[in-house]
Amino acid sequence: MSHTISVQDLRTRVARIIEKAGSQRAEAEQVADNLVMANLSGHDSHGVGMVPRYVDAVLEGGLSPNTGVKVLLDSGALLSLDGQRGYGQITGVQAMEMGIGRARQHGSCIVALSRSHHLGRIGHFAEMAVAQGLVSMHFVNVLSRPVVAPFGGGDGRFGTNPCCIGVPLAGREPFVLDFATSRVAQGKMRVAHNKGERVPEGTLIDEHGDPTTDPGVVVVPQSNGLMGALMTFGEHKGYGMAVACELLGGALTGSGTWHHQADDRRAVLNGMLTVLIDPQKLGTQAQLEKEASAFTDWLRLSPSRSGGVKIAGEPERAARAARAREGIVVDEATWAELQASAAKVGL
Repeated sequence: MSHTISVQDLRTRVARIIEKAGSQRAEAEQVADNLVMANLSGHDSHGVGMVPRYVDAVLEGGLSPNTGVKVLLDSGALLSLDGQRGYGQITGVQAMEMGIGRARQHGSCIVALSRSHHLGRIGHFAEMAVAQGLVSMHFVNVLSRPVVAPFGGGDGRFGTNPCCIGVPLAGREPFVLDFATSRVAQGKMRVAHNKGERVPEGTLIDEHGDPTTDPGVVVVPQSNGLMGALMTFGEHKGYGMAVACELLGGALTGSGTWHHQADDRRAVLNGMLTVLIDPQKLGTQAQLEKEASAFTDWLRLSPSRSGGVKIAGEPERAARAARAREGIVVDEATWAELQASAAKVGL
């Protein structure tokens, strides 16, 4: 059984839970808006299903409501910011707003954001940049129970470590590439497990290091108390990208990397290195507009197969239109978890 709920009703429900967990109303509404937008975009893994974990993280002290970024370094086009374990939907936006302002002023800006709680869908931040005509690149690491195995390894050693690139396209919707370096996002395994579904072969290994299609191996402890792991996409290539995100998003930002045994803490901390570029100040705005249009048009001339050629960002925009009309479907298990979280905070 599942529940279909309107966008506004879902926002209201989620905001009430976040507010009751300790956030001021404006913060709760911003977090809720971000999570529901992830659901609208077709990424249920980063949507309202995260609320139970957020509530647990607040209650255990790993997530600090009503906390913004702290400026550690400000040299104009170079910013170092401490997220202070605040909601990533807040600290990430604050970091991007500062970085966008500096990029418009100086032509570029590098933003190192450390110790933010779960940033959610990284594509949201790229969308902020491209809306201002900027190119953005994001490298993110994850400090939580390690759920991804290194290429050639047999257990989880790091997180799903997303990478995201946004490029504005003049006169048309932007290019927004947003992907986990694991074969799939961990949250998608939670959704599949809640729905009782299996996943494609080549996605997971179990607690013994053997291939499996059961998403539960990375969601709940197995009989021996151990967990399985996700595999990286593209074998050694995705693995290399995951390590790059750990080094850039974790080590370079000062946020830290994962190199110890797993624990049961519910907090999810992210470090994010963002590079912002203003094509206008770079002097290549006209070339970008001309060549980007020519290239994307060229791609679409390819003979149509399986629905035709798409550009990164299009599936999310299509999902938003459909779900805004039809409502958002929340599976029974996630719905029960949301209700349990509401009860935990007294709703």
